[in-house]
Amino acid sequence: MSKLLQRPLPLKILKIKSHLKEERPLEVSASAVKALREKTGAGVMDCKKALIEANGDLEAAEEILRKKGTALAAKKVNRETRQGLVDIYLHSDGRIGAMVEVNCESDFVARTPDFKELAHNLAMQVAAMTPKYVQIEDSPPGSNNEDPKEAFLLLQPYIKDPTRTIQDVITEVVAKVGENIRVRRFARFELGD
Repeated sequence: MSKLLQRPLPLKILKIKSHLKEERPLEVSASAVKALREKTGAGVMDCKKALIEANGDLEAAEEILRKKGTALAAKKVNRETRQGLVDIYLHSDGRIGAMVEVNCESDFVARTPDFKELAHNLAMQVAAMTPKYVQIEDSPPGSNNEDPKEAFLLLQPYIKDPTRTIQDVITEVVAKVGENIRVRRFARFELGD
């Protein structure tokens, strides 16, 4: 045997006395997690972590999750989108209609209720707001005299919540489903036009 194994090593046990109160992690109720999950569609652990970070404040936790979703969407922006669906919206009087193609990465996501709802809401947006282009890059050179919030679908205020843009709505769904989503094209029809 070597000399190191023959000799016992001295052990020191240090007792540290603290006069500070022990900090405990914030307890988050299941009902708060459930409420945040229903509002945002984020995972249970993500909701719990956001609530802990926000000290139990639902609105602050929602903002934390929104920022996290935006960062997640930014990472996925260059992924290829070859699946998706085409959705239509026909106004109740039958005089206005819109068709939109929305793409995602997999057919699995294209069949989810969140994706289908997004596609239908985008078709409704096109029927209601009459955009000309999907995004700024789609406009021809020299068309700078148009109001971007009217001409470009992704920059328009969302008709169901004008505090958010269409791009914000898409980003939230990207955070929920975990895949890149892109509006490829749309068409709007109005009787007599």
